[in-house]
Amino acid sequence: MQMSNVSKIYKGKFGEIKALDSVDFCLEEGEYCAVTGRSGSGKSTLMNIAGLLDSPTDGEYFFCGKPVGDMTSRELTAIRSRSIGFVFQSFNLISNLTALENVELPLIYRGMKKNERRKLAVRALESVGLYDRLTHKPGEMSGGQRQRVAIARAVASQPKLILADEPTGNLDPKASGEVAQLLRALTESGCSVLLITHDENLARQADRRVSIESGTIK
Repeated sequence: MQMSNVSKIYKGKFGEIKALDSVDFCLEEGEYCAVTGRSGSGKSTLMNIAGLLDSPTDGEYFFCGKPVGDMTSRELTAIRSRSIGFVFQSFNLISNLTALENVELPLIYRGMKKNERRKLAVRALESVGLYDRLTHKPGEMSGGQRQRVAIARAVASQPKLILADEPTGNLDPKASGEVAQLLRALTESGCSVLLITHDENLARQADRRVSIESGTIK
């Protein structure tokens, strides 16, 4: 993914707010990059544009070499569901579904046949060390295990890009370390990882670290 001279301006009650200011940013295949910065610095805006959840006001964003600005809404939705995985601080699991069912859910939305999606979901949970928790619901698992289910859900479709937004924010040090190892392991298969974090220990484990200040990468 590559951003070229990307700016994002929001219109607020008291005027315009420039969340990103002429940002040039590139994430290589298989690279693990951590983005740090204070609240309001532009980290979330950068991630939302990278994940095709928002679009730049100015500049260009290229995903797999293709300009995103030329894509239709249907094409953008297809890329989000097939090529991008999201991991959030709050896990975003459905409480009345098992781990297996939570991981399968995005694959159902893609229209994938049951046998195929079940195979991918089991493989993803096995890859994060939760093969013995397939039938457990979120309330029956620890915070670290719930985050591993969330990671399995993100990687089940074998995406090209993982966007992790404060993935260790609600975890204890031991669980945070496990998540850090999993994120590192993802890059070994060629998947790129873009991490948004305030966790200095986690940021130091990335291949590269960038800092955002007032919408500008430092």
